[in-house]
Amino acid sequence: MSSDRARSSLIVALDVPDADAALALAGTLAGHVGMLKIGLELFVAEGPSIVQRVKAAHPELGIFLDLKLHDIPNTMAGAITSARKLGADLITVHAGSGVEHLRACVEAAGDELGVLAVTVLTSQDAAACQQAGHTRPVSEIVGMRVDAAREAGCAGIVCSGQELLSLRERAGSLYKVVPGIRPAGAAVGDQKRVMTPARAIGDGATHLVVGRPIRNAEDPAAAADAIVAEIDGAL
Repeated sequence: MSSDRARSSLIVALDVPDADAALALAGTLAGHVGMLKIGLELFVAEGPSIVQRVKAAHPELGIFLDLKLHDIPNTMAGAITSARKLGADLITVHAGSGVEHLRACVEAAGDELGVLAVTVLTSQDAAACQQAGHTRPVSEIVGMRVDAAREAGCAGIVCSGQELLSLRERAGSLYKVVPGIRPAGAAVGDQKRVMTPARAIGDGATHLVVGRPIRNAEDPAAAADAIVAEIDGAL
């Protein structure tokens, strides 16, 4: 049987269009994963109450609110305060906002809500970063943003699995949350910098975010169990 630690490392994205679909998928995955991710699609469709509804239905599961906030410090801090009241456990902000913005978020989050700083999206490769106006290599951008997250007191970072080894010392005890996870043979989709579950855990990830390979599986619970078993083997 897979360990509780392995199960708690798996975050599944509830990237579905409405509350009914979200609650159904949450019910299917309860007992098989550690945390559920509520992102922009579901949050915009259903509003903040979806966080409370999922939490009430499955209090044993953590809620990762993936909104990638990026605004002036006062606005970001206000949004963080609202998210904390909803009962979310983790929330994402863009590390590119800078230390001042990140620190404002951390202060608003208090002890109840963990702030995760998104470094560079896993859908962006070097070419995409150049098109966005960045002149530094992806690895250098990520490193600078990890430094900002640590200085601001964030709970963790979100990064590609490809940066994990180079960030081990730099990130220290920060959570290292890795999206773009694809089991061997799974379709990559719109992700560009992907990694298998076992390799990501072996390279130092603390949490993995998985969406389509579980959500679109014929048996989502079995697909989650398979990934948890792979995580367990890498721990």
